[in-house]
Amino acid sequence: MPKTLIIVESPSKIKTLKNILGSDYTVEASMGHVRDLPEREIGVNVEDGFTPKYVNMSSRKDVIKKLSEAAKKADKVLLASDPDREGEAIAWHLANALKLKSYERITFNEITKTAVQSAIAVPRPINSSLVDAQESRRILDRLVGYRISPLLWKKVAKNLSAGRVQSVAVRLVVEREREILAFVPVEYWSLTANLTPTNPEKHFPFEAKFVGKGKEKISLITEEQTKGIVSELESAVYHVEGIKQNEKRRNPSAPFITSTL
Repeated sequence: MPKTLIIVESPSKIKTLKNILGSDYTVEASMGHVRDLPEREIGVNVEDGFTPKYVNMSSRKDVIKKLSEAAKKADKVLLASDPDREGEAIAWHLANALKLKSYERITFNEITKTAVQSAIAVPRPINSSLVDAQESRRILDRLVGYRISPLLWKKVAKNLSAGRVQSVAVRLVVEREREILAFVPVEYWSLTANLTPTNPEKHFPFEAKFVGKGKEKISLITEEQTKGIVSELESAVYHVEGIKQNEKRRNPSAPFITSTL
């Protein structure tokens, strides 16, 4: 009887999938990625269009062997890693590491009979755009890490690593610190008056802020100027020309994610 091999990322999914699919399907796990850039070299040819050099991960040697043997016995191979950018890359790496000549990609967001059977009924090719996106991210991680991490070892502490997000965050901190150091303090004054209504039973006392004379806005930049304005206002009679009341809603800014950072 024909056998179909389904390769998922996590072994925790195997038992549930076997119960759903029955004996016609073999389910194995890749334990995540099986290929990556080499550990002891940069592994990216910058001069040749940032071409990455992938190697089978030593920690996945036994997994690759087991999956290769299972793939040879199967009539069909379905790559069912997670439905995201990383999962798409894992499926692509599996196809290369196992040297699969024929395979299909399936994804499901929940491990239910309906979702799994629907995914199997409509397999698709690997989404190369998602793979390219993950590959770009991985290459950037490697280039940033290999070039900035040694600087951290010299300046901060050993065994620290730098990534694309940390590096941008550090730059933001440095730029902000430079702005603080370059800041030139400028003198300014503010002037307020505590006003009591003529009819305190109807209206509450309130604080008014000086902004100018008539339609002319005036910035208070010296003590002498401010005292001059105060002397003018001490004998003034104050009138309320109008009252506006409204409610404003202000939401906090969204937290940074990789793309917005």
